[in-house]
Order: sequence, then structure tokens, then C-alpha cells
Amino acid sequence: MLILRSNSRAAQLSGKHMHLVPSGGVGDQSPGSRQGPAQAFHVQNWQFPAPRWHDNDMTLPRRILVAGLLFLAAGLAQCCAVELKISRDALERTLKQQLFSAPDGRYYLKGSAKSACPIYAENPQLRFAGDRIVVQVKTHARLGKSVGGACLGLTLALPAEVSLAPDGEGETIGFRDARVDRVSDHEELNFVLTPFLSRQIPSAMKVNAADLVRKALEGSTASSGYKVTLERLKIHSIQIEGDALVVDADGDLSVK
Repeated sequence: MLILRSNSRAAQLSGKHMHLVPSGGVGDQSPGSRQGPAQAFHVQNWQFPAPRWHDNDMTLPRRILVAGLLFLAAGLAQCCAVELKISRDALERTLKQQLFSAPDGRYYLKGSAKSACPIYAENPQLRFAGDRIVVQVKTHARLGKSVGGACLGLTLALPAEVSLAPDGEGETIGFRDARVDRVSDHEELNFVLTPFLSRQIPSAMKVNAADLVRKALEGSTASSGYKVTLERLKIHSIQIEGDALVVDADGDLSVK
């Protein structure tokens, strides 16, 4: 959700907000995604309690300013309150694109697809539990010795889980306090699995909130005649509400 509040006396529109509702399913345009392009959003103006902008896919529509450019031109130069709502599916898709984008959808913790005794994770699934985010992966391991291109030893297929607390710093949505909730009883597997769960997964899920807003502003000159730029964004809080991550921040917009 993006809420614009004007401090400009000329605009006199401090009570108006923009409400964007997707007209259809939206997709991700990143190289690793199979989703289609983002669809257009319907725009509505409201005078009563501040509506929310639901960004379920973290790809913000270029038409975000259609409803607001008229009063931006009247003198609004700041965006004091910004709220982004990011769905669980969007976070899961980000994780897959960062770590599991190989053709086979696997992330190799040890060895490779050609190794006789590899260890890899696949099928990441994300859910919300209270105020934490739980990521589960399925791990596969062949523990033993490579002999003639075959692995002589133990074959394992086990689930593993890590839970994270969402955290904001500057303009970045991050994750802290990683707790490895479920691991294997095998020391060799845990040696590579634990750092993967506690460090690599949280790092791969980071999202730059300012980039989301800037993508929404791309093409503003061509579509409206005004060049709108995000000058600053600072995250104040992140909470889990229902099936989404809600980010409250403030920032400044300039209009030329």
C-alpha cells in the first residue's frame, strides 16, 4: 500500500489517498520467473479511512501515479507515509529465484548434479507462524564414498526447517534471529545444512523496498508528462498480518 499525504497548502489534499486494486492476476518479470507480465491496476480515490495498496507480487505497476499526478502537479513534493504489503507467495518466489533457479530446481550444498555423493536442497515452502516466517526445504544426501562413479553409503531424504523474524534497516526488508527448528541427526549432513538454513536462506530473501517503489515510478514521464522520483525511503516497522508482510515506511518524492 502506498499512501500519499500532502503538506502543501496549494494542494490542500492531505485527506486523499490512492487505492490500487489489481484488475487481474499479476506476475513476476524477473529472469528466473515463469510468470507473465504484471497486469494493469484500477485506481480509486477515497475520502474516508486510508485504503491499502496490495502488492502481492513485489512488481509494482507503472500506473501507480495515474490518480495522483493531478494533485502532484499542484505542489505535492513529498510522500510522507508508505505502506507495502508483500504476500507470502511473493517472498517464496523471491527465495526460489535467488537460490533454486537452476533447471532442476535444486541448490547443491555439496557437490553437483554430476557428483556421486551430493547433498542438495529443493522444493522450498514458506509459511507464516505468529510473528515469524518458517521456511521448509527437502534435503537429499548421499553420504559415503565415491567408488567408480557410484556412492557407497547412506541415502537420505529429510525435511529441514528454519524460522526467521522480519526486520527492516534503512530501505531493506531483511530477516534476523534465524532458528534452525528441524535438522538431521547425521553430523555430516548438519555440517553443511545448518549454515545454509541460518545464513544463506535469510540473505536470499532480502528485498529492497525502495526498488519496489522506484519500479512503480518508471515511465511516469511518458505516461503523464511528469518525472516523479523517489528521493528517500526509510522503513519503520514490519509486521505479519494474515498472509502478507506489511511494511510501514516514510519517504520523499520529487516531481519535475
